[in-house]
Amino acid sequence: MREDTMEKIRAQRNRTITLTEEEKKELRNSIVVLDRSVIPEPVEGQLSKYIDKTINASLLDALPFLPDAFADLIIIDPPYNLTKDFNGNKFNARSEEAYDEYLASWFPQVCKKLKPKGSLYLCGDWKCTSSLQRAMEKELTVLNRITWQREKGRGAKANWKNGMEDIWFGVKNPDDYYFDVEAVKQKRRVIAPYKVDGKPKDWEESDDGNYRLTYPSNFWDDISVPFWSMPENTDHPTQKPEKLYAKLILASSRPGDLVFDPFLGSGTASVVAKKLGRHYCGIEMNEEYCLLAQKRLAMAEKDKSIQGYSDGVFWERNTAQFQKKQG
Repeated sequence: MREDTMEKIRAQRNRTITLTEEEKKELRNSIVVLDRSVIPEPVEGQLSKYIDKTINASLLDALPFLPDAFADLIIIDPPYNLTKDFNGNKFNARSEEAYDEYLASWFPQVCKKLKPKGSLYLCGDWKCTSSLQRAMEKELTVLNRITWQREKGRGAKANWKNGMEDIWFGVKNPDDYYFDVEAVKQKRRVIAPYKVDGKPKDWEESDDGNYRLTYPSNFWDDISVPFWSMPENTDHPTQKPEKLYAKLILASSRPGDLVFDPFLGSGTASVVAKKLGRHYCGIEMNEEYCLLAQKRLAMAEKDKSIQGYSDGVFWERNTAQFQKKQG
């Protein structure tokens, strides 16, 4: 039997989200498939067709159907400059100049979909991050570069293991944009608690341990990449963690705002937006990933939890295990 036709054998405790043929049939009715024979009318009145929807189309085919300045927040996780197979859609690594041209073919058009006071986040790795910065600086004001620890992979024998990824943060108007730092504070354990007059200084003493709420920096070391035992995991090769996107959405959008992801993949941006009370719109060219996104969105109706985020704060990685030991 050919390897690509073999069904994966999964461990009993594997929680990876998969699709049955019956689910695929049912979920196809919930995605938006564009009629390319119709000339789009990207006016404000048409937007209702695409709010809280997953659009199954290529990015350049779909963008004309969406009005300009409709999104409060845009999160983009495009193919990095690596050779990668996305369920049959292969993206090939290319020269830096060719990758710059690839970004230029769609990024300016995506930026037009951002509201004047909106924010945009653009994901990448060390190899393509300079291209991402150049693309951002042409269209937006870059405010920061977030680097997050991607703790996954076996390592490399002839090079340093790639354990980091970047997220570029840009806005249209640097003098008027939304950012809620209180919504993205992190709860950290206090290793050396300091007291003044016998009382904790800037930290909280509890039965579960000593903690301090800290302001977030642009280096994030508390993210776990989805893997087989996590309920958010799918077979998408570059799936972003829900916790990662929760930080972006809480910091740069209000409840009821619209989050747009033009490379939706298996749906993380839309799912997290829904869990956090935002509207969403996503474009994804691969039908299988669209259907995975729809299944995850249906699951979010019953379970709005986000691993690593509870009680309005983000916890350090592995804090739950620490709490159990203390109990």
